[in-house]
Amino acid sequence: MFDNKYCYSFPTVRGQQAGRPFYIATCPLRIIPKIFLFDEEEVPAELRAQRSLNRTRLPEMVRYLVDNPKEYVFSSLTASVGTEVRFIPHEGAHDLGILQVPMDAEILINDGQHRRAAIEEALKEMPELGQDNISVLFFVDEGLKRSQQMFADLNKYAVKPSPSISALYDFRDSSACIARYLSMEVKPFIGYTEMEFSTVSPKSAKLFTLSSIKQATQILLSKTARSKFDDSDLQLAVSFWQGCYSAISEWQQVHSKELSPANFRQEFIHAHGIGLHALGHLGRSLLRQHPADWQSKLQNLNKIDWRKSNPIWDNRALHHGKLSKASSNIKLTANILRQALDLQLEGDDKKLEKEFSSNHV
Repeated sequence: MFDNKYCYSFPTVRGQQAGRPFYIATCPLRIIPKIFLFDEEEVPAELRAQRSLNRTRLPEMVRYLVDNPKEYVFSSLTASVGTEVRFIPHEGAHDLGILQVPMDAEILINDGQHRRAAIEEALKEMPELGQDNISVLFFVDEGLKRSQQMFADLNKYAVKPSPSISALYDFRDSSACIARYLSMEVKPFIGYTEMEFSTVSPKSAKLFTLSSIKQATQILLSKTARSKFDDSDLQLAVSFWQGCYSAISEWQQVHSKELSPANFRQEFIHAHGIGLHALGHLGRSLLRQHPADWQSKLQNLNKIDWRKSNPIWDNRALHHGKLSKASSNIKLTANILRQALDLQLEGDDKKLEKEFSSNHV
C-alpha cells in the first residue's frame, strides 16, 4: 500500500518505453547524495547492478564542477526505485505532474554513479552548487536481473569521442587551443589536419590528426595535458613547427602539390604521428641543450633520410616492417634525430639507446 505521508515529491514528465513507464524529474544537486544510493558493497559483480566505483576518476570531475560553476554541464542520472511510486498528473496535462516516492524506498543509480559521487565531493568545497539542478530518469525497479540488463543497455552503444574531436571542441583545454591554432595557422598543418578522427585513412588528403599535434606539442613544451599553456608556449610552438617545416623538404613538397599525401604516408616516417611525436621529443632536447641557437641547429633535419626503406628505422619506428606507436619506439626514433643534430642523449633516452644497441648488435 502506498503511503504518501512520508515521500519525496518531484515535478515530473511521464513517458513510456517498451510498455513500461518512466519519469523525468529535476532534482537539486544538494539532495542527490542524500537520497540516491550506489550499490558500493563489496559483493561479486554478478550480484550487483552496476560496475564498481573508480575513485581515481573523481578528482578530475570534482575540479571540473568547482572550477566551472557557471559553465559546467552534467548529463542525466538514471535511477531505479525499488518500490511502488505514485504519479499525480496535473489537471489538463496527462503526462505532467508530481512523482511521489516513499522516503524509505531504495533508489539506486543505474547510470551516473561517478557523477553522483563527484557532486557529493564538489558540494563539500562549494556548497552553493547545491542550488543547481540535474535531471534524473526514474524507472521502477523490477529486480536485479532487470537492473543489470538496464545497465548493459544504457552502456551498449555509448561511444567515447575521438581525441581529435575532443580537442577540437574543448575550449577549456589550453593545449587543445594551441593545437587548434597550429592546425589552422602554421605549416605543415594548414589544410592537412584531420580534425575529427584519431587516425588518417589511407586515401585521405590529410596528414596529421589534431590529437597528434596536441600530444607532440605537449612533449615539445615538457608539459602534460593538465598543464596550463600561455602565449609564450604558443609562440615557441609556432616557431618550432615552422622551423621543422623549413628544414623538411617532403613537407614542403606536399604543400606545393609535388607529393601527394597518400604517397607521402606510404613511403615516409614523418608523414605519421610517430614522426611528429619524435620531433616533439627532439625539440624538447634541443631547447634544453641549445636555448640560444636551437633554430639554426634545427636546419640539420634536412640531412635525415625519412624513408621507411631506410634500415636505420628498423626496430625503432618500424617493428616487423610496420609503424609502431609504442612509447619506446617513439623515443628510439627521436634518438636518431638527436644524433643527427649532435645532441647528447640524456637520462632514460641514453639508457634506452644502450639497451637497444645491446639487443641489436
